[in-house]
Amino acid sequence: MYFTDDEQLRYSRQIILPQIGLAGQKKLKESSLLIIGAGGLGSPVGLYGAAAGIGTLGIADYDCVDISNLNRQILHTTHSVGTPKSDSARDTLTKLNPHLAITTYSSKIDTSNINAIVRKYDCVIDATDSFEAKFLINDTCIQERIPFVHAGVIGMAGQIMTVLPKETACYRCLFKEPPPSNSVGSCASEGILGSIAGVIGALQVTEAIKIICTIGQLLTNKLLTFDGETMEFRTIAVRADPTCRACSSQVP
Repeated sequence: MYFTDDEQLRYSRQIILPQIGLAGQKKLKESSLLIIGAGGLGSPVGLYGAAAGIGTLGIADYDCVDISNLNRQILHTTHSVGTPKSDSARDTLTKLNPHLAITTYSSKIDTSNINAIVRKYDCVIDATDSFEAKFLINDTCIQERIPFVHAGVIGMAGQIMTVLPKETACYRCLFKEPPPSNSVGSCASEGILGSIAGVIGALQVTEAIKIICTIGQLLTNKLLTFDGETMEFRTIAVRADPTCRACSSQVP
């Protein structure tokens, strides 16, 4: 593995960090990250992941860009409206960093295909906006032993936690089952300040970089919440549930 002159200049401010160095940059170049959801959270994850030099990015999103997305989904532009989000994301990220390998998935991620997709990657980002998808990502990543970073945003608030399968508490340890349909508001019904997704998405990709480079302390066994109105972060301890049907020792 080597770096071109362009890459050495491109990543120079990271390489001089003692936590990264050439060894860490090499890990990033050799690594792969799957981003499920190319919206408000997936946008900063994709942009900063590409800028950091994560060598292979997977972008999974079956939706098309709508003009109402543009207050927060900064991977896309007005010219992207009506085009598949996965294609728009690929085009943006390729322009940002041509050294990347990008694979797009424009079909809906569900039980029929998620295992085969997830197992190709070193780390997964949950950038989805539905509880059904979040539980599916959690359970699949644990089955495949792939670390992932959960997050959610709404209004002026967000939350994030990192899961190392069979080592730490998982999303299902915190929320055992999806809530009843329509019992929880969405960005469409409750609104969202776009920059909140930027804050939480930036934290997600930071966690992914730390996982890949094996540096720092991860947001494991804890849920970090952010209130953009008061600018307060809060850390909530999360214990692994010994009866969890996703990650307990009783589950092979």
